[in-house]
Amino acid sequence: MTVIVVGAGVVGCAVAYELSARGAGVRVVDARGTGQGATRASAGMLAPYIEGHSDALLRLGIWSLDQYEGFLARVAADARRPVEYRRTGTLQVARTDRGAEHLRERQRALADLGVVASLLNGDEVRRSEPALADVRAGLRVPQHGYVRVAALIEALVGAAVTHGAVFSDVRVEGITRQGGGAAVETAQGRIAGDAVILAAGSWSGGIPIDGPAPPVRPVRGQLLQLRLPQPPLSHVVWGPNCYLVPWQDGRVLVGATSEDVGFDERVTSEGVATLLDSARRLVPALGGATFEDARAGLRPATADELPIIGRSATMPGVCYATGHYRNGVLLAPITASLVADLVLGGHERPELTLVRPDRFGL
Repeated sequence: MTVIVVGAGVVGCAVAYELSARGAGVRVVDARGTGQGATRASAGMLAPYIEGHSDALLRLGIWSLDQYEGFLARVAADARRPVEYRRTGTLQVARTDRGAEHLRERQRALADLGVVASLLNGDEVRRSEPALADVRAGLRVPQHGYVRVAALIEALVGAAVTHGAVFSDVRVEGITRQGGGAAVETAQGRIAGDAVILAAGSWSGGIPIDGPAPPVRPVRGQLLQLRLPQPPLSHVVWGPNCYLVPWQDGRVLVGATSEDVGFDERVTSEGVATLLDSARRLVPALGGATFEDARAGLRPATADELPIIGRSATMPGVCYATGHYRNGVLLAPITASLVADLVLGGHERPELTLVRPDRFGL
């Protein structure tokens, strides 16, 4: 089977890898290259018990996190390159009594789900993370962690290429019918396949297709990269106005803004200043950190903040894998396996009922 994947962010690359690893002939097309869009400004957090704002999103995140270890081991082995991936846990902190009460409520909710999460008082938080300042309470979830996204993208691409996938930096101009399958119209001509996977993130809705466009809107997120001689934290820390992801080499990612500004990918002075101020309030030592980078990405949001995954009801041969909003990195393994099972085996797994395209008339 020949499959064309439109979009080379983390979701598109994961889908391309899974399909090619199972024997499909895969062509990935994206004029922006690999790892752009929302992926470019992702901190790589794997934290469904914080990010799961709805029951459906929480369930998807938990299922995907359960797959991460095995998925990443396969990718790293096929690519023959390591990917920094650590399950050091998250520490969600509160600086006010009201915030501390919210953490207590959250801990009780997680306990009802059977999730081990430790509620710490201010002194316990400071003993665990001495670099933190002015903290009343903390909620530690040991299952959480992070992955270095740029390294993950490189490994996904390398592993997919090892299995025969081809990546092309060409502009997609439309998706059309082609016999029993579908074709992608590009600036360099038509590419026909047995199936087309639309995984173009925020740009999915702007690609002409014979049917309704997926209702995905861009939400800008700005992210900073700082560096200290040693990691200042041992956990991923989630504060009231920012989160901090410490890498083993002393780099710290600070994220992230959430801005409805359309297709504006600029890094702004206001965004940088807001994130720097929030980071320094949590970890004063970051005031002396080296400023290495600031970048912005456009997260693809849907009305219910759930992704759109599954076959199109209006366009034969087309399958959607888009609209992952803030959770593309976390949900990449489950999205890839759901799509591969569906396209290559015709198996529509029960998880797809949560993210069906027809809920938006697609």
